[in-house]
Amino acid sequence: MRSDRLLSIMLLLQTRGQLPASDLADRLEVSVRTIMRDVEALSAAGVPVYTVRGPQGGIALLPGYRTDVTGLTADESRAVLLSGTAHADLGLGQALGSALRKVMAALPAPHRPEADLASRRILIDPVRWRGTPGPDRPAPDLAAFQQAVLADRRLRLRYRHGRDNRVHSYTLDPYGLVNKAGVWYLVADHDGEPRLFRTDRALSATVLTQPARRRDGLELTDVWQALRRRIDDIPAPLAVTARIRNEILAKFLRIHEADLTAPTPTDSPPETEDEPGWTTVELRFRSLLAAEALLAFGPDAEVLTPDDLRQALARKAAATAGLYTPRQDT
Repeated sequence: MRSDRLLSIMLLLQTRGQLPASDLADRLEVSVRTIMRDVEALSAAGVPVYTVRGPQGGIALLPGYRTDVTGLTADESRAVLLSGTAHADLGLGQALGSALRKVMAALPAPHRPEADLASRRILIDPVRWRGTPGPDRPAPDLAAFQQAVLADRRLRLRYRHGRDNRVHSYTLDPYGLVNKAGVWYLVADHDGEPRLFRTDRALSATVLTQPARRRDGLELTDVWQALRRRIDDIPAPLAVTARIRNEILAKFLRIHEADLTAPTPTDSPPETEDEPGWTTVELRFRSLLAAEALLAFGPDAEVLTPDDLRQALARKAAATAGLYTPRQDT
């Protein structure tokens, strides 16, 4: 709606200062001509907006034209901005962008830089890695990580690797923190190369006095996207066919969405006459060990193929059942 766009223009100018018309057009997904018409409408309505011609020109508000609200602390301001980062996955990206512009404009001026910095240094990604279970450790202490990220300081990290359980020490240049489906990761450069560290594997984290030496022109989102693609592109060669009881299908799909080879409807799952109450799904895992996570669903999920996975699950189920057989009194 035009009224919402006019408000968005005013709030963008209020929080960002002078902006080129082309920049406003890109942010609001309209043409430059539309932006200029909107600027005329704002001026006619009494908003002190003006244009500056030339290569360094743009659109701006008269100095001092601002709206502040009080009552938000610096921590509350950061929380407001971070609370929105998880909602783009719900198809609310455009509405969220408009809402955050309004929130940023309404924040007390002293808190805006901190809130903006937090929104650029901390990301929420709700989709689980393919074939990877959820967090299996207590939530880590993020105080040192957050301090290094928000204060632009280097970080000394003692870290236990999951692949071989070895401990290494690193001096890192952090870009930010990412919450990936409940697991916190530090995105940082080590010797100028991008790396990813699970915070719950850190044995110690010490903030150093030296400023972070990040590569020029790169933000957390840039480095995170590159690292995420590198991991997502690892092939998953193990094809698995399973049938899932419909009562737990929605829960199963939430956990194994990234492992599906094709979307499966949850509102009216397909059933066959010989298997009423069950839905067949096709999945891919990176290894037999990763696929053994399906055993967590007990009798509500049955692997149909491959046979070696069925046998591995049968052995594990038998070993587990053996732990709970009645003890003989002696």
